[in-house]
Amino acid sequence: MNLSEAIYVRKSVRNFIMEPISAKILEDIGNFYQEIPRLFPSIETELGIIDNSHGQQRLRGFFGVKAPYYLALYSEKNDKYQMNAGYILEELCLYLTAKGLGSCFMGSAVVRGSATMRGNKELVLMVAFGKSRSAHTRPQHEAKRLSLKELCVYKETPKEWELQVLEAARLAPSSHNSQPWRFVVYANRIHIFSKKGHMERSKKLGELNFGILFAHIMIVAEELWLDLDLIRLEDISQKTFSNNQYILSAVLKS
Repeated sequence: MNLSEAIYVRKSVRNFIMEPISAKILEDIGNFYQEIPRLFPSIETELGIIDNSHGQQRLRGFFGVKAPYYLALYSEKNDKYQMNAGYILEELCLYLTAKGLGSCFMGSAVVRGSATMRGNKELVLMVAFGKSRSAHTRPQHEAKRLSLKELCVYKETPKEWELQVLEAARLAPSSHNSQPWRFVVYANRIHIFSKKGHMERSKKLGELNFGILFAHIMIVAEELWLDLDLIRLEDISQKTFSNNQYILSAVLKS
C-alpha cells in the first residue's frame, strides 16, 4: 500500500495494543518525516516520538488516546505554521497506515511532562499510533463524508483528474468531522474555500484541517503525475463571498 492508496482506507484508531514496535520501523518513521515535502518549506519543524509501550505515560487535555507511541510535532510560530503542521502530520498518518499501523490525531491532549517547546519551536499537535486491536483500515464507502455533489460547484464538466483529486480531498479527515471545505472547479483549477466562520472559530484547528486537505490533494496529484501548484490567486482573494472564505487554488501548470 502506498500513501495514495492509504487515503481511501485510513480511519482513526483509538484502541491500541500496548506493545513495542521494532526500532527499525521507528527509525523509518523518522526518516520518512525528513523526506516529506513541506507546504511552507521556510517553516522549521521538528518531530519527536514518545515511547509509551509500557503504559507509563499519562495524558492531559481533551481527546487523549492511550497508545504505545505518540508523534509530537514542533514548529516555528510563523504565518500558516499550523497548516504546515497538518500537512506534515497527515502524510505521517498515511505512512503509518501503509505500514500496517493505526493512528489518531489527539486534539488538545498531550503527554504529561512532554516538552511544550524545543528551542524556538512550540508543540503543535500529538498523534497517537501503534498496532491496532482491530482493523486499522475501513472500506472507502464506510467513510462518513459529504458527497462531491454537496461539496463542489462545477463551472464546466470536470475532467477525470479533477474528480480523482476531489475524491481524495473529500475523504480528508477534519476536526469533529466538520468538513469545512468547499470547491469550485473551472479551467484546470480547483478553487478551495472554507465555510464562513470556520477559521475564526478556531484558527489552529481550521488551519490544521486545511493542511490535512492539501496533503491529500498533493499526494494524489503526484500519484497521477500532475504538475499541480497550490497558490493564492489575487483576483479571487480580493472578492467577497457571502458564505465562504477563499483559501487557495490547486492549479494545473500548462
